Amino acid sequence: MDASARKLAAVTPHDTTELAQVTKALYVGGAGNVSVIATDDSVAVTFVGVPAGSILPVRAKIVRSTSTTATSIVAMY
Repeated sequence: MDASARKLAAVTPHDTTELAQVTKALYVGGAGNVSVIATDDSVAVTFVGVPAGSILPVRAKIVRSTSTTATSIVAMY
């Protein structure tokens, strides 16, 4: 996690589809809620009221469509 991201990808939230790999962080371009399942978890947690332009330093394997209202999410690997 100390090194900056070396790969980026647009995220299309989905309740069961895992991301290409576990993220270092997520960039949130449009404000809202972000529901994720972290790499070592099996249940979702929702970050509520994430401001536009935020970076969430989370090792996520899934960004869920249920409860995610934020837009323009970018996975940082």
